[in-house]
Formats: sequence, C-alpha cells, structure tokens
Amino acid sequence: MPATALPSNGDTPAGVAKTCDASGMAEIHRFFRAGFSEGPALVAGVSNNDAAHAEIVGDHLAMLSTGLHGHHEGEDSMLWGRLESRAPSCAAHIGRMKQQHAQMLVHLVELDASLPVWRAGGRATDAEPVVAALTGINAALAVHLPDEETNIVPVMETTLLPADVDALAEHGRKATPKGKMFIQLGAILAAQPDGGRVWLQKNLPAPARLLWRLVGKARYERHRADLAGTR
Repeated sequence: MPATALPSNGDTPAGVAKTCDASGMAEIHRFFRAGFSEGPALVAGVSNNDAAHAEIVGDHLAMLSTGLHGHHEGEDSMLWGRLESRAPSCAAHIGRMKQQHAQMLVHLVELDASLPVWRAGGRATDAEPVVAALTGINAALAVHLPDEETNIVPVMETTLLPADVDALAEHGRKATPKGKMFIQLGAILAAQPDGGRVWLQKNLPAPARLLWRLVGKARYERHRADLAGTR
C-alpha cells in the first residue's frame, strides 16, 4: 500500500493528524547531496602528488562519509522498527529503504578504504578509486533520498512523536567528527535554498547563532578556500 504523500504546500492530508515535524530529513539530505555531488570535482582539483591538498579534501570527504554512516545507522536502529510496528502498511517501503542502505554501504566502505592511500600521497592514480566510490555514492543517493522523502517522511509525520524525531537528530549530531562542528554546520546551511537563514532560526538558540556569526562562519569560509586550494 503506497504511503500518503504530503501535498506540495506541506500541509497534512485531510483527515490525517500530523504528529511531528520531519522536515529536518530533507534538510540533512540537501547537505549530503551537495557535499557528495561536488566530491569528484574537489578530487580532480588536487594536483598530482599534492599530498597537503589531498589531505584537506580527503579529510572533508571522510567527514561526509562519517555523517552519512551515522545518519543511516540512526535510521536502521531507531526508525525502521518504529515505523514497521506503527505503520505496517509501510513495510514494502521500509524493506526497500533497507536494501538501498545496504547498497549505499558498499560504496561508503569503498570510499573509506580508498581515501587513506590518496590522502597520504595525493597521487592521481590513487584518486581513481576515490572518484569511483563517490560516483557510486552519488548514484545511490539519487535513488534513495527522493524515495525516502516521498514514501517515508509522510509516514514519519503521522506516526512518530517529536521525541522520536529529536532522538534521530541527536544521533546524527553525535556523528560529527571532533573539531568539525562549524565546518559541518556551514555545509548544512550552504545546502539550504535560502542559505540557511530559516534553518538557523529553527535549530539554533540565539547564543549559538551569535557564535556562528562571530567565529563559525569565517572558519567555514577558510575551509572552503582550503578545499579549493586558493588560500
């Protein structure tokens, strides 16, 4: 039985009570789409044998991989079981999500295995398996993310409680590597259609927004310059 998709205006379908706001799923998906889609170009921008630049780009890609591992591990351990018990008609969609996660994991493991060698020397030949893994990840994301947003998020919003969604978000935050908070925050904001203005207001208290403006934004911009090799 197909899941009931939300109308394009974001309202809950008539007669169906909305129990939580799961719009954060699409927001974090934009971060992964944007980050991995530029990955091949970032790798290509590293000159042969430029180990210093490869280390910067490789560390960035490792951050993305860690984040996506964490995101999917959270869904596998905290989401599918709840939806299966509370919305049994969604079982076919959940089964497909699990299969897509397994396929994605193959490419993520390939990326994780190929990055250290390339980061160590920056050799162009060592970059080839990195790009191949990124190509696989991007192809898998292109299938998985819209499917999840269309067929899973509407079910989440009529079966889960705010505490369930908060727990998923917290699990994802814990996957942020040490020292990468501002870098990942900047990437999440940059991936939003409005540059992150609404996301900041919705997700961060005033002191944290101030810290971002005073410290985080400049740190993120330096990171972007380092990725491009322009600093």
